[in-house]
Amino acid sequence: MYGGERVDAVALDHLEVVVRELGEELAGWRVRALKAEADVKGTPARGSRGDGESRGGSLEIEAENRVLRQRIDTARARVAELVSRLTFLEEQARVTVGGNGSGR
Repeated sequence: MYGGERVDAVALDHLEVVVRELGEELAGWRVRALKAEADVKGTPARGSRGDGESRGGSLEIEAENRVLRQRIDTARARVAELVSRLTFLEEQARVTVGGNGSGR
Protein backbone atom coordinates (compact mmCIF):
# COMPACT_ATOMS: atom_id res chain seq x y z
CA MET A 1 0.00 0.00 0.00
CA TYR A 2 1.04 3.61 -0.43
CA GLY A 3 2.91 5.26 2.40
CA GLY A 4 3.40 2.00 4.25
CA GLU A 5 -0.22 1.98 5.47
CA ARG A 6 -1.37 -1.45 6.60
CA VAL A 7 -4.54 -2.90 5.10
CA ASP A 8 -5.81 -4.00 8.50
CA ALA A 9 -5.37 -0.45 9.83
CA VAL A 10 -7.67 0.84 7.09
CA ALA A 11 -10.24 -1.83 7.91
CA LEU A 12 -9.97 -1.03 11.62
CA ASP A 13 -10.49 2.69 10.93
CA HIS A 14 -13.60 1.84 8.92
CA LEU A 15 -14.86 -0.40 11.73
CA GLU A 16 -14.36 2.42 14.24
CA VAL A 17 -16.46 4.77 12.09
CA VAL A 18 -19.26 2.22 11.84
CA VAL A 19 -19.21 1.57 15.59
CA ARG A 20 -19.28 5.33 16.30
CA GLU A 21 -22.30 5.74 13.98
CA LEU A 22 -24.01 2.82 15.69
CA GLY A 23 -23.41 4.47 19.07
CA GLU A 24 -25.01 7.67 17.80
CA GLU A 25 -28.02 5.68 16.57
CA LEU A 26 -28.37 4.02 19.97
CA ALA A 27 -28.16 7.40 21.72
CA GLY A 28 -31.02 8.64 19.54
CA TRP A 29 -33.07 5.57 20.40
CA ARG A 30 -32.44 6.20 24.10
CA VAL A 31 -33.72 9.78 23.84
CA ARG A 32 -36.87 8.61 22.06
CA ALA A 33 -37.39 5.80 24.57
CA LEU A 34 -37.13 8.22 27.49
CA LYS A 35 -39.61 10.55 25.79
CA ALA A 36 -42.04 7.69 25.16
CA GLU A 37 -41.67 6.51 28.75
CA ALA A 38 -42.44 9.99 30.04
CA ASP A 39 -45.52 10.15 27.76
CA VAL A 40 -46.77 6.80 29.08
CA LYS A 41 -46.32 7.91 32.69
CA GLY A 42 -48.47 10.95 31.97
CA THR A 43 -45.74 13.52 32.34
CA PRO A 44 -45.06 14.71 28.82
CA ALA A 45 -41.42 15.30 28.05
CA ARG A 46 -40.33 18.61 26.56
CA GLY A 47 -41.63 19.06 23.06
CA SER A 48 -44.21 16.26 23.28
CA ARG A 49 -47.80 16.62 22.18
CA GLY A 50 -50.92 16.86 24.28
CA ASP A 51 -53.32 13.97 24.90
CA GLY A 52 -55.40 14.76 21.80
CA GLU A 53 -52.53 13.98 19.47
CA SER A 54 -50.77 11.25 21.42
CA ARG A 55 -51.93 8.33 19.23
CA GLY A 56 -50.86 10.10 16.05
CA GLY A 57 -47.50 10.80 17.63
CA SER A 58 -47.30 7.17 18.69
CA LEU A 59 -47.86 6.02 15.12
CA GLU A 60 -45.11 8.36 13.95
CA ILE A 61 -42.75 7.00 16.60
CA GLU A 62 -43.57 3.41 15.61
CA ALA A 63 -42.83 4.19 11.96
CA GLU A 64 -39.61 5.93 12.90
CA ASN A 65 -38.62 2.96 15.08
CA ARG A 66 -39.12 0.58 12.14
CA VAL A 67 -36.80 2.70 10.01
CA LEU A 68 -34.24 2.89 12.81
CA ARG A 69 -34.37 -0.87 13.38
CA GLN A 70 -33.60 -1.38 9.69
CA ARG A 71 -30.67 1.03 9.93
CA ILE A 72 -29.33 -0.76 13.00
CA ASP A 73 -29.67 -4.14 11.29
CA THR A 74 -27.75 -2.73 8.32
CA ALA A 75 -25.07 -1.35 10.64
CA ARG A 76 -24.80 -4.71 12.43
CA ALA A 77 -24.31 -6.46 9.11
CA ARG A 78 -21.62 -3.94 8.12
CA VAL A 79 -19.83 -4.41 11.45
CA ALA A 80 -19.95 -8.20 11.08
CA GLU A 81 -18.54 -7.91 7.56
CA LEU A 82 -15.76 -5.61 8.73
CA VAL A 83 -14.88 -7.89 11.64
CA SER A 84 -14.70 -10.81 9.22
CA ARG A 85 -12.44 -8.84 6.86
CA LEU A 86 -10.25 -7.69 9.73
CA THR A 87 -9.89 -11.26 11.01
CA PHE A 88 -8.90 -12.41 7.52
CA LEU A 89 -6.35 -9.60 7.20
CA GLU A 90 -4.87 -10.41 10.61
CA GLU A 91 -4.54 -14.07 9.60
CA GLN A 92 -2.89 -13.03 6.33
CA ALA A 93 -0.45 -10.81 8.23
CA ARG A 94 0.45 -13.68 10.58
CA VAL A 95 1.02 -16.04 7.65
CA THR A 96 3.17 -13.44 5.90
CA VAL A 97 5.23 -12.70 9.01
CA GLY A 98 5.50 -16.37 9.98
CA GLY A 99 6.12 -17.55 6.42
CA ASN A 100 9.31 -17.56 4.40
CA GLY A 101 9.39 -13.78 4.09
CA SER A 102 8.50 -13.73 0.41
CA GLY A 103 5.20 -11.86 0.98
CA ARG A 104 4.93 -8.11 1.49
